[in-house]
Amino acid sequence: MTRLLVLLYGLISYLIFFATILYAIGFVDRLIVPKHIDTGPDRPWATALLVNLALMLIFAVQHSVMARKSFKRWWTHYIPASVERSTYVLLASLSLVLLFWQWQPMSAIIWHIRNEQLATVITGVSLLGWLIVFTSTFLINHFELFGLQQVIQNLSNRNPSAPTFRTPLYYQFVRHPIYLGFIIAFWAAPTMTVGHLLFAAVTTGYILVGIYFEERDLVDLFGDDYRRYRDRVAMLLPWRKSSGPSAITPRKPIELTTER
Repeated sequence: MTRLLVLLYGLISYLIFFATILYAIGFVDRLIVPKHIDTGPDRPWATALLVNLALMLIFAVQHSVMARKSFKRWWTHYIPASVERSTYVLLASLSLVLLFWQWQPMSAIIWHIRNEQLATVITGVSLLGWLIVFTSTFLINHFELFGLQQVIQNLSNRNPSAPTFRTPLYYQFVRHPIYLGFIIAFWAAPTMTVGHLLFAAVTTGYILVGIYFEERDLVDLFGDDYRRYRDRVAMLLPWRKSSGPSAITPRKPIELTTER
């Protein structure tokens, strides 16, 4: 019964994540959802800025602290290891829901593409970024990344699989295709407002910081195999020569996921 409850918890966490990431697409690209990044009346500039920065900080702190090995060692003294990833995914999703709910629009326009055909193309580029995000997770291990594999293994009383060093498809060209997909999705906007620019700039900065810490973990995990991969493959831009530490199989969800 306990294992069934763990499985149910993992499934619910995954479904909440999936609904959240679908809403994120509409939120960023101003599609379908009842509240997107520019919905609502403008508040005083300073108030909107502080609220939005606080919302992104909540996500960044939750996402980063819970990803640290020391926190996971402490955390799994209080929760089963089989639901550690599902709990991480659930709390990351809830912090994004809070951001969507409380985000303050800042609607001053930085740029606006008037040509409808070109605007549609730019929106398509953003959606392509989201597609890169999703397909990249499946190229590695989507269900492990978002906690389902762990609860299924727990149900069958199997030990977690050991991490393996793989470089499928996109990973032959860039070390962080998930992060690259997010950056494309956030910046390819036919209408760029101050609020959207703030969101894109802060999340891009967070991604770059996250890469630095994640790459250190991956060097520890994969050793010389990883170092050779780092020397051969660029971090984010396929046409740029590789430099600095790198990553191969992202281990955390953006979720907006950044990787864990």
